[in-house]
Amino acid sequence: MLKISLIIGVGGFLGSVSRYWLSLFIDKNFFGAYPYGTFTVNLIGCFLLGIIYALADKEQILSHEMRFFLATGFCGSFTTFSTFSYENHLLYQEGEWATLITYISLSVVIGLLAAFGGVAIGKLY
Repeated sequence: MLKISLIIGVGGFLGSVSRYWLSLFIDKNFFGAYPYGTFTVNLIGCFLLGIIYALADKEQILSHEMRFFLATGFCGSFTTFSTFSYENHLLYQEGEWATLITYISLSVVIGLLAAFGGVAIGKLY
């Protein structure tokens, strides 16, 4: 139990730091009301999680420990539903209705497509 907790913790550290740096880079290069940083990391996370779980179905490719490290640790902290929710709240408060609806719709639809695509790619191996 302690070993798995440490594995998840290291993955979580790497995922949250990666999210911070990638979001910062994206937000500095794309301006406007649309939260490009969170949108991008969440879609990348959906895609990676799809690949990880497809590979986890094949124990010889991805071990139980590596699945915890990558899926629960890294992807769990790399993606962020709480920031997504708060950004939508800000868009609502600012009356950015088109951006709000677009952000929610694209995040859900493209996120699902990314996860399905990741699973499909992961099953190729």
